[in-house]
Amino acid sequence: MSDYTTLVSDAEAFYGDLAVNNTKAWWQENKGTYDTKLKAPALALLEEISAPLATLSDLPVTPKLFRPHRDVRFSKDKTPYNTHLHMMWTLRSEAPQNPVFFFGIGRDYVTTGAGIMGFDKPVLLNWRQMVDLDTDRIVGVTNDLAAQGFKLREPALKRVPSPYDKDHRAAELLRMKGMVASRDVAGDGPLPAQIMGGFEALWPLNALLISIAEA
Repeated sequence: MSDYTTLVSDAEAFYGDLAVNNTKAWWQENKGTYDTKLKAPALALLEEISAPLATLSDLPVTPKLFRPHRDVRFSKDKTPYNTHLHMMWTLRSEAPQNPVFFFGIGRDYVTTGAGIMGFDKPVLLNWRQMVDLDTDRIVGVTNDLAAQGFKLREPALKRVPSPYDKDHRAAELLRMKGMVASRDVAGDGPLPAQIMGGFEALWPLNALLISIAEA
Protein backbone atom coordinates (compact mmCIF):
# COMPACT_ATOMS: atom_id res chain seq x y z
CA MET A 1 0.00 0.00 0.00
CA SER A 2 1.13 3.54 -0.72
CA ASP A 3 1.28 6.44 1.67
CA TYR A 4 -1.34 9.05 0.77
CA THR A 5 -0.94 11.21 3.87
CA THR A 6 0.12 14.29 1.90
CA LEU A 7 -1.84 13.76 -1.34
CA VAL A 8 -4.66 16.13 -0.39
CA SER A 9 -2.39 18.88 0.94
CA ASP A 10 0.04 18.49 -1.98
CA ALA A 11 -2.83 18.73 -4.49
CA GLU A 12 -4.36 21.77 -2.80
CA ALA A 13 -1.00 23.55 -2.78
CA PHE A 14 -0.19 22.62 -6.38
CA TYR A 15 -3.57 23.72 -7.74
CA GLY A 16 -3.51 26.90 -5.69
CA ASP A 17 -0.29 27.87 -7.44
CA LEU A 18 -1.56 26.66 -10.83
CA ALA A 19 -4.69 28.79 -10.52
CA VAL A 20 -2.60 31.96 -10.60
CA ASN A 21 -0.03 30.62 -13.10
CA ASN A 22 -2.15 28.64 -15.53
CA THR A 23 0.25 28.67 -18.46
CA LYS A 24 2.14 26.07 -20.45
CA ALA A 25 5.45 27.50 -19.28
CA TRP A 26 4.54 27.16 -15.60
CA TRP A 27 3.20 23.64 -16.16
CA GLN A 28 6.36 22.47 -17.91
CA GLU A 29 8.46 23.91 -15.09
CA ASN A 30 6.37 22.15 -12.43
CA LYS A 31 5.37 18.95 -14.26
CA GLY A 32 7.84 16.95 -12.20
CA THR A 33 5.95 17.91 -9.04
CA TYR A 34 2.66 16.85 -10.64
CA ASP A 35 4.11 13.52 -11.78
CA THR A 36 5.67 12.56 -8.45
CA LYS A 37 3.39 14.12 -5.82
CA LEU A 38 0.00 13.90 -7.56
CA LYS A 39 -0.10 11.56 -10.54
CA ALA A 40 1.89 8.67 -9.07
CA PRO A 41 -0.04 8.46 -5.78
CA ALA A 42 -3.34 9.02 -7.62
CA LEU A 43 -2.69 6.06 -9.91
CA ALA A 44 -1.74 3.92 -6.93
CA LEU A 45 -4.90 5.03 -5.11
CA LEU A 46 -7.03 4.12 -8.13
CA GLU A 47 -5.63 0.60 -8.11
CA GLU A 48 -5.87 0.21 -4.34
CA ILE A 49 -9.54 1.21 -4.27
CA SER A 50 -10.45 -0.98 -7.26
CA ALA A 51 -10.24 -4.29 -5.39
CA PRO A 52 -12.52 -3.43 -2.44
CA LEU A 53 -14.88 -1.64 -4.80
CA ALA A 54 -15.14 -4.76 -6.96
CA THR A 55 -15.86 -6.77 -3.81
CA LEU A 56 -18.52 -4.28 -2.70
CA SER A 57 -20.32 -4.26 -6.05
CA ASP A 58 -19.50 -7.82 -7.16
CA LEU A 59 -18.64 -6.31 -10.55
CA PRO A 60 -15.47 -5.60 -12.54
CA VAL A 61 -14.20 -2.05 -12.06
CA THR A 62 -12.34 0.18 -14.51
CA PRO A 63 -10.32 3.02 -12.88
CA LYS A 64 -9.49 6.30 -14.59
CA LEU A 65 -7.38 9.34 -13.75
CA PHE A 66 -8.63 12.39 -15.62
CA ARG A 67 -6.02 14.16 -17.68
CA PRO A 68 -4.63 17.51 -16.48
CA HIS A 69 -5.26 19.29 -19.79
CA ARG A 70 -8.56 21.09 -20.35
CA ASP A 71 -10.56 20.78 -23.58
CA VAL A 72 -10.78 24.45 -24.54
CA ARG A 73 -12.20 24.02 -28.05
CA PHE A 74 -15.70 25.17 -27.12
CA SER A 75 -14.93 27.16 -23.98
CA LYS A 76 -14.50 30.89 -23.49
CA ASP A 77 -12.02 30.06 -20.75
CA LYS A 78 -8.81 29.22 -22.59
CA THR A 79 -6.65 28.40 -19.56
CA PRO A 80 -4.95 25.15 -20.52
CA TYR A 81 -4.96 23.08 -17.31
CA ASN A 82 -7.53 21.82 -14.82
CA THR A 83 -7.13 23.03 -11.25
CA HIS A 84 -8.32 19.77 -9.72
CA LEU A 85 -7.36 16.11 -9.46
CA HIS A 86 -10.27 13.82 -10.36
CA MET A 87 -10.43 10.02 -10.25
CA MET A 88 -13.24 7.71 -11.37
CA TRP A 89 -14.13 4.03 -11.09
CA THR A 90 -16.67 2.70 -13.61
CA LEU A 91 -18.69 -0.40 -12.77
CA ARG A 92 -18.91 -2.88 -15.66
CA SER A 93 -22.32 -4.51 -15.44
CA GLU A 94 -24.45 -5.83 -18.30
CA ALA A 95 -26.52 -2.64 -18.22
CA PRO A 96 -26.45 -0.43 -21.35
CA GLN A 97 -25.16 2.45 -19.21
CA ASN A 98 -23.12 2.02 -16.05
CA PRO A 99 -22.73 4.26 -13.01
CA VAL A 100 -19.43 5.43 -11.57
CA PHE A 101 -17.83 6.26 -8.26
CA PHE A 102 -15.59 9.31 -8.13
CA PHE A 103 -13.12 11.10 -5.86
CA GLY A 104 -11.93 14.65 -6.39
CA ILE A 105 -9.50 17.11 -4.86
CA GLY A 106 -9.80 20.78 -5.76
CA ARG A 107 -8.55 23.99 -4.26
CA ASP A 108 -11.53 24.15 -1.91
CA TYR A 109 -13.04 20.66 -1.85
CA VAL A 110 -12.28 17.00 -1.25
CA THR A 111 -15.30 14.92 -2.25
CA THR A 112 -16.58 11.45 -2.93
CA GLY A 113 -19.57 10.81 -5.14
CA ALA A 114 -21.38 8.36 -7.37
CA GLY A 115 -24.05 8.05 -10.03
CA ILE A 116 -24.60 8.67 -13.73
CA MET A 117 -23.80 12.19 -14.91
CA GLY A 118 -26.24 12.16 -17.83
CA PHE A 119 -28.69 9.42 -18.70
CA ASP A 120 -28.74 8.02 -22.21
CA LYS A 121 -32.23 8.42 -23.68
CA PRO A 122 -33.46 4.85 -22.98
CA VAL A 123 -32.14 5.01 -19.41
CA LEU A 124 -33.73 8.43 -18.92
CA LEU A 125 -37.09 6.99 -19.92
CA ASN A 126 -36.57 4.05 -17.55
CA TRP A 127 -35.60 6.46 -14.78
CA ARG A 128 -38.76 8.50 -15.12
CA GLN A 129 -40.97 5.43 -15.28
CA MET A 130 -39.37 3.91 -12.19
CA VAL A 131 -39.54 7.18 -10.24
CA ASP A 132 -43.24 7.27 -11.01
CA LEU A 133 -44.01 3.58 -10.45
CA ASP A 134 -41.63 2.80 -7.57
CA THR A 135 -41.51 6.17 -5.85
CA ASP A 136 -41.14 4.87 -2.30
CA ARG A 137 -38.03 2.81 -3.09
CA ILE A 138 -36.24 5.54 -5.00
CA VAL A 139 -37.14 8.32 -2.57
CA GLY A 140 -36.02 6.02 0.23
CA VAL A 141 -32.56 5.68 -1.32
CA THR A 142 -32.16 9.43 -1.88
CA ASN A 143 -33.48 10.26 1.60
CA ASP A 144 -30.98 7.84 3.16
CA LEU A 145 -28.17 9.56 1.26
CA ALA A 146 -29.36 12.99 2.40
CA ALA A 147 -29.40 11.77 6.00
CA GLN A 148 -25.72 10.83 5.59
CA GLY A 149 -24.77 14.26 4.28
CA PHE A 150 -24.84 13.62 0.54
CA LYS A 151 -26.24 16.25 -1.80
CA LEU A 152 -27.91 15.52 -5.12
CA ARG A 153 -26.98 17.44 -8.24
CA GLU A 154 -29.54 20.10 -9.14
CA PRO A 155 -32.25 18.99 -11.59
CA ALA A 156 -31.58 19.84 -15.23
CA LEU A 157 -35.19 20.70 -15.99
CA LYS A 158 -37.22 23.57 -14.55
CA ARG A 159 -40.51 21.72 -15.00
CA VAL A 160 -41.68 18.17 -14.52
CA PRO A 161 -41.71 16.51 -17.98
CA SER A 162 -44.96 15.23 -19.43
CA PRO A 163 -46.91 13.06 -18.90
CA TYR A 164 -46.11 13.32 -15.17
CA ASP A 165 -48.03 15.51 -12.75
CA LYS A 166 -46.30 18.77 -11.86
CA ASP A 167 -47.24 18.07 -8.21
CA HIS A 168 -45.77 14.56 -8.22
CA ARG A 169 -44.20 13.89 -4.82
CA ALA A 170 -40.95 12.97 -6.57
CA ALA A 171 -41.09 16.00 -8.86
CA GLU A 172 -37.45 16.93 -8.19
CA LEU A 173 -36.29 13.47 -9.26
CA LEU A 174 -38.43 13.54 -12.39
CA ARG A 175 -36.77 16.82 -13.39
CA MET A 176 -33.33 15.20 -13.38
CA LYS A 177 -31.56 14.03 -16.53
CA GLY A 178 -28.85 12.30 -14.53
CA MET A 179 -28.41 11.25 -10.92
CA VAL A 180 -25.29 12.14 -8.93
CA ALA A 181 -24.79 12.37 -5.17
CA SER A 182 -21.66 13.67 -3.45
CA ARG A 183 -20.33 14.89 -0.11
CA ASP A 184 -17.11 16.03 1.47
CA VAL A 185 -14.76 13.21 2.42
CA ALA A 186 -15.56 12.27 6.00
CA GLY A 187 -14.02 10.05 8.65
CA ASP A 188 -10.65 9.34 10.20
CA GLY A 189 -7.80 7.08 9.24
CA PRO A 190 -6.05 6.40 5.92
CA LEU A 191 -7.41 8.12 2.83
CA PRO A 192 -8.45 4.86 1.10
CA ALA A 193 -10.61 3.96 4.11
CA GLN A 194 -12.23 7.40 4.08
CA ILE A 195 -13.00 7.10 0.37
CA MET A 196 -14.38 3.57 0.71
CA GLY A 197 -16.57 4.75 3.59
CA GLY A 198 -18.20 7.16 1.18
CA PHE A 199 -18.47 4.56 -1.57
CA GLU A 200 -20.09 2.02 0.77
CA ALA A 201 -22.74 4.61 1.67
CA LEU A 202 -23.24 5.37 -2.05
CA TRP A 203 -23.49 1.77 -3.23
CA PRO A 204 -27.31 1.57 -2.84
CA LEU A 205 -27.61 4.47 -5.31
CA ASN A 206 -25.41 2.83 -7.94
CA ALA A 207 -27.11 -0.53 -7.42
CA LEU A 208 -30.44 1.21 -8.01
CA LEU A 209 -29.15 2.89 -11.17
CA ILE A 210 -27.90 -0.42 -12.56
CA SER A 211 -31.30 -2.02 -11.98
CA ILE A 212 -33.04 0.89 -13.68
CA ALA A 213 -30.66 0.86 -16.66
CA GLU A 214 -31.21 -2.88 -17.06
CA ALA A 215 -35.02 -2.64 -16.89
